[in-house]
Amino acid sequence: MLNDRSSILSLLETRRSGQPRELIGPAPTTEELERILGLAARAPDHGKLFPWRVVTIAGDQRDALAAVFRQALAEEEPDAPALKHEKAEEFARYAGQLVVLVSAPIEDHKIPVWEQQLSCGAAGMNLLIAAHALGFVAGWVTGWYAYSERVRRALCGPGERIAGFIFIGHAGRELEERDRAPLAAVWRPWRPPEF
Repeated sequence: MLNDRSSILSLLETRRSGQPRELIGPAPTTEELERILGLAARAPDHGKLFPWRVVTIAGDQRDALAAVFRQALAEEEPDAPALKHEKAEEFARYAGQLVVLVSAPIEDHKIPVWEQQLSCGAAGMNLLIAAHALGFVAGWVTGWYAYSERVRRALCGPGERIAGFIFIGHAGRELEERDRAPLAAVWRPWRPPEF
């Protein structure tokens, strides 16, 4: 059991996000993707509501996704510069498997929406860790695409929203460690209030 714990800790210590634009193939096989998504679904879920879902976009669907982005830009930002259009085209065609994480909270439920949204975030983190455990690199991004009403309607149902676009592939270059918050900046012992 100690080796398993060490492996898990090592996995958490070595996980890095990859820049989606720098990922290369191959993408996970169908079996690997099913395993990654199955592990993502093991996220904490108070009330067993499954307040999230995933939408996978296949390689041969990237032109259709690019068309959605073009239409969204035309409607929502008619004066968007050419560079923004080019970046949207590129984004739609980044290498690897594209998984769209969708927050799908159940309104007016005894489980607060905030807890349901946290569950969605936990599912996303599970997905990143599972991809890393299987030897892949993943990058979770949002950008204007995640907040566009046109894009949301193309990928989500009523009351749902895009939590992020997660690309899964392999690193096109060596991943660098990024600066992390010093523990003292994010951890403090509780001091009971004085009454």
